[in-house]
Order: sequence, then structure tokens, then C-alpha cells
Amino acid sequence: MTDIVLRRGKGDSLKRFHPWVFSGAIYKVVLHGEEELREGDIVRVVESITTSEGNEFSFVALGHYQIGSIAVRVLSFENRPIDRNFWLSRLREAWEVRKKLNIVREDNTMFRMVHGEGDRLPGLIIDVYGDTAVMQSHSVGMHYARSIIAEVINEATEGRIKNLYYKSETTLPYKAQLGAKDGFILGKTDINLAQENGIKFHIDWLEGQKTGFFVDQRDNRALVETYARGKNVLNMFCYTGGFSVYAMRGGAEKVHSVDASAKAIELTNANVSLNFPCDHRHEAFCEDAFKYLERAGENYNLIILDPPAFAKHKDALRNALKGYTRLNAIAFRKIRPGGVIFTFSCSQAVNKDQFRLAVFTAAAQSGRHVRILHQLHQPVDHPINIYHPEGEYLKGLVLYVE
Repeated sequence: MTDIVLRRGKGDSLKRFHPWVFSGAIYKVVLHGEEELREGDIVRVVESITTSEGNEFSFVALGHYQIGSIAVRVLSFENRPIDRNFWLSRLREAWEVRKKLNIVREDNTMFRMVHGEGDRLPGLIIDVYGDTAVMQSHSVGMHYARSIIAEVINEATEGRIKNLYYKSETTLPYKAQLGAKDGFILGKTDINLAQENGIKFHIDWLEGQKTGFFVDQRDNRALVETYARGKNVLNMFCYTGGFSVYAMRGGAEKVHSVDASAKAIELTNANVSLNFPCDHRHEAFCEDAFKYLERAGENYNLIILDPPAFAKHKDALRNALKGYTRLNAIAFRKIRPGGVIFTFSCSQAVNKDQFRLAVFTAAAQSGRHVRILHQLHQPVDHPINIYHPEGEYLKGLVLYVE
């Protein structure tokens, strides 16, 4: 196994269990025998210590090596084999946590089973939809581990997961040139229905965004339901229509869903019909969100703003903040007096304070009096490793507008 030797003092963050090794922290790479270091290999991270007998290597961690600013994603801070038992134990641990949190229920068959660093499996996402799991690799190492994960996932989930769909064509580093193809690597099924809090949804893991559904908004959709009674609701960037269906179950008087994607509108209508067939309270519009909000925003007293990530990296941060300010300013200006706005950012590059400042700026520009009712975040099946605060990405505010 290749040794990654750290510069002096650069192991401190790892000793505090931060799961990344940055390229600038590496002093040298020590190969053993005839081995060659390749991206995705499991490496040993060590630091050099001085003893009475000279310099020796002291173990720090094991992880996947990758090319880029993050050079190693840590799998274990214990010197143990990364074998079948390792993968089984980590997946079983993640499954047991969801069971203890009462996420795994008959009326809730869709949730996140593995959330990267939050479940001590950096670079790995697994979402569950009924008896099918959808896996995404965000590192070459996790791509190489896909077969062993497929081998143990049924056992780790007490026989629950029978199918595993691999969906990583767009999430793996493109420079790695792995030629990854999406498709089933365990079992196969055409059943794409799952339940969230008793509401049924079609899941498009073949062509849909992420793993097919945004499971991270489950708790926030349930909160929308409690506010929806008697309201005229506008669900912007609706995608699968999740917020819309919850609002309808909550007793909304009218629900309008808007998305620039015709595919999203089709999926939203299908999910509404699945739960509320022939219900004329709902209508969907395929239109640019900013234009629709400017044109028709005054018709609503509950508006949900859940846009796609405006900043996928820090270089786009400035423009992203401008986008959040502009979007929220239109909503503040248009919403009826006494209305409620749910506004979100899923951009990891935008922190809580930056997002809140953008919304504050928008409120000030509108001249409306605004109260914060709730501060929202990702649900319990998207845990944040306390040693890895970068794992907090979903931010939201519920605002009362006078």
C-alpha cells in the first residue's frame, strides 16, 4: 500500500478527524515494491516522527487517493483492512441510524441511506426508493468500490434493498475518463413508485436530477403542508412537484407549479394526479421562474422558492448571491400582505450567513416588513459530520411578509 507522507504539522486537522487531506499538506509519496499510485487507490496517510532510532512513519488514516486539491478522502482513522467487512459494517451502521431515527417506515419508503462524509463514506451517496437504491459516486475510489457495495447492500439493509441502480456518469471527475455507465448493478425493476410521509411519488432515476428526487426537502415539505390551508400557493422551480402535493394535502385553495423544464412539469402533473386525481386546484406552467414571478406573483400568499444551486463552486459565489437577492426581491415585492415565503439555497459554496444577507438585502430593497419564522436545514438522513462542517449545504428561511 502506498504511503502518503504529510508535511510537519499538517496532520493536526486529521487528528481532529477532518476527513480530507489537501494536496498542499503532502510532503512526499512513498511507493512500495512494484506498485504504482493510481487515482482511486486506497492509501495509507502517515506522518514522520523522530525517535531515538531515527525517523519513523506514524499511522494517521486510510483513504482513497484522488487527483486535485483534495488528495485523500479518509475512509478510516483506524489501521484496518478496507475489505468486505468494512463496507458491510459502514453500510449497516448507516441503515441502523435511519431505523433509529424512524425514517424507515411503511409510509416512508424514500430517504437517504448514505450521505458521504456524514456517514463516514466520503464520495458516496445512496438514496432509497422502496426496494431500490440509487448510488452515486463522487470519487474514483467509490467508483471502484461499487461492486463490493452491490454485494453487501442487501445484507446491510436486512434484505430490504433488492436492486441497486448506479447513476454516476455526471458525478465522477470527468478527467478520470472512467467511461462509467448508468444502469443496474444489482437486480432490476421497472417499479419507480415510493412514498414520503404517506404521499406517493414517481421517481425518475433514469433521467431525473440527482438520484431522481430531492429527498433532502422532506421535512420542509411537511412544514409547507402546515401553512397551506386556505392559501394560494406558488411553487417555483417545482421539479417533481413535491411541495405542491404537500400543499394540496394541507388544504391549499389553489396551487400553481412553475419550472422552465417541460420534463419537470410533466413529472409534477403525474405526481399530483397520482395523489389527487382530477383535482382542479392545481395547475402547472412551463416558464422562466423570474419572468413568471414578476408577472403573476401578486396572486399568491404562500410562495416557495427552491432554485437549483446558483453556485456549484466558489468562483461563482458573487453571481449566485446576486441571483438569490434578485429572486427574493421579486417575491417580497409581489407577495400579498400577510403572506409567507419559503426560500432556500442548496449551494454548498454559499454559507448560512451569506444566504441570509442576500435575503436581508432583498427584503430591504422591497421596503416590506419581514419576520423570520423558521430557519431551515437538511433533514436527519443527511447528517453533518461534526468534524466536517462543509457537509452543511441546505439552508432555508420561512418569512412572514406584512
